[in-house]
Amino acid sequence: MALTASIFKVQLHISDMDRHYYQSHSLTLAQHPSENDLRMMVRLMAFALNAHEELSFTKGLSNQEEPDLWHKTLSDEIELWIELGQLEEKRLRQACGKAKKVVIYTYHDKQAGPWMSQMQSHFERQKALEVFHINSSASEQLAKLVSKNMDIQVSIQDGEVFVSSEQGEVTFTPEQRFPA
Repeated sequence: MALTASIFKVQLHISDMDRHYYQSHSLTLAQHPSENDLRMMVRLMAFALNAHEELSFTKGLSNQEEPDLWHKTLSDEIELWIELGQLEEKRLRQACGKAKKVVIYTYHDKQAGPWMSQMQSHFERQKALEVFHINSSASEQLAKLVSKNMDIQVSIQDGEVFVSSEQGEVTFTPEQRFPA
């Protein structure tokens, strides 16, 4: 019997003082059976950090041709391609070839460092690429905020992210790893 996605309803209120973006979003998150709460919340934070009226979640883990999130124009051009985790070099080239800008968020401390070292020369060949790391402590705290119906406030100022909900609060600063 095939496993099905778990569905989460999210009211996401974003106050991004760095980008002057103040908006609320009613989101439906589908959590793939292989996706844990930690990754799903990092995906939600990637949305908050790059929020735009045209930014959307994709089929992600269910479709290898799509990123976790993207912002497409009305003419179907990919403005922004957002991935989570450690991409293979081929996937990185594919993303950078298809999108005007690519952003990668890593979130496992022990895996991110070696991957960054291994991929550095590949990063330098790409234009419009940014890589950020959310430390494991913060991502684990984010996972504790999960509930079927979430009402989450995200405030961003000077690169620091403050997240609050009925389940608790988390403060973190995504560390920009590339370009350094």
